[in-house]
Amino acid sequence: MKKWISGMLCFAVIGAAAVGAAACGENDKEHTDNGHDEWTTYSVYAPDGAPALALAGLIEQEKDPVPPIKFDVHIVDANTIATYVTGKDPTADFCILPSNAAGKLLGTGETYQMLGTVTNGNLYFLTDTNKNLPELTKENVATALLGKTLGVIQYENVPGLTLRIVLGEYNIPYQVVENNDDPNPAKVNLRSLTPAQVVPATGCDYYLCPEPARTTKIGGTASSPNPLRAAGSLQALYGDGSGFPQAVMVMKNFENRDAEERMLSYLEGCADFLTKTDAHTLAELLASKRTEGLEAAFNEAQLNPTVLANCSVGFTKAADCKTKVIEFLRKYKEISADATNIPDDAFFYRAK
Repeated sequence: MKKWISGMLCFAVIGAAAVGAAACGENDKEHTDNGHDEWTTYSVYAPDGAPALALAGLIEQEKDPVPPIKFDVHIVDANTIATYVTGKDPTADFCILPSNAAGKLLGTGETYQMLGTVTNGNLYFLTDTNKNLPELTKENVATALLGKTLGVIQYENVPGLTLRIVLGEYNIPYQVVENNDDPNPAKVNLRSLTPAQVVPATGCDYYLCPEPARTTKIGGTASSPNPLRAAGSLQALYGDGSGFPQAVMVMKNFENRDAEERMLSYLEGCADFLTKTDAHTLAELLASKRTEGLEAAFNEAQLNPTVLANCSVGFTKAADCKTKVIEFLRKYKEISADATNIPDDAFFYRAK
């Protein structure tokens, strides 16, 4: 994943993918088996990865849509997700995107409102199996990281920004280094790494990476006989330990209460659907809506209960998470002024 413009984000912003959805409120006329000839089709976009998992139940239920509304789902490259909610006439009627991007791009509420949060953090610590290092917890993190090197995937984007928020909460000083030579014993020494560098051979004491990379790295490979092991959760360290509002669902401002209520219903059941659906079915559902040629963020083997749980998919309505979202984005802005904007009240959806 690439950088957001002005350091905005874990899921960067330039590019576009094929768009096939009908415009909001337009009738997509087609004959169907149930005899209903006119549909109103709403486009739904999500970046591949943990956010797309929140749409699996919707994809399944929309195999047999209920007239007169249909949802046309598109799972796209995370690097292009902002393009679907920006411009003169944005493509997406509904869209999942990182919360800091939503605040930055859409926080006035003029074009889109936030229905709620859909993922609550999927960032985890790893360490070399051969190193005698503790798992990072609220109780020990302030001291356990001092003098250690910590490799971070996407340091300038969501993982690195959120890590720095957490370090600030525990008053842990840090510096950015290019290698493991001469670490400062009074600080945590942060290295910006690519996913391929999250291996024991890189030599860091700890690593921070998202699911599903976390579980894949723990498994080890033939070329890496000393695999990494789990060493804590960034979500558990943030705030009260219940995670942070990482990705949100936004809705274009239009007047169709039925569409709003149906989408809310799908989202409220998204976590439950994942626990009841086998990996093969999930993989097929996501593949059916993924942009042609886009490499899948998850393969079937990775869609196991551990990985799914670690993706922290779950819906919280805007009214119930507004305070938490604003607090999180304020902390983001303190780390990087250009990373986000603090949304206006109009951005947070209220049922009419």
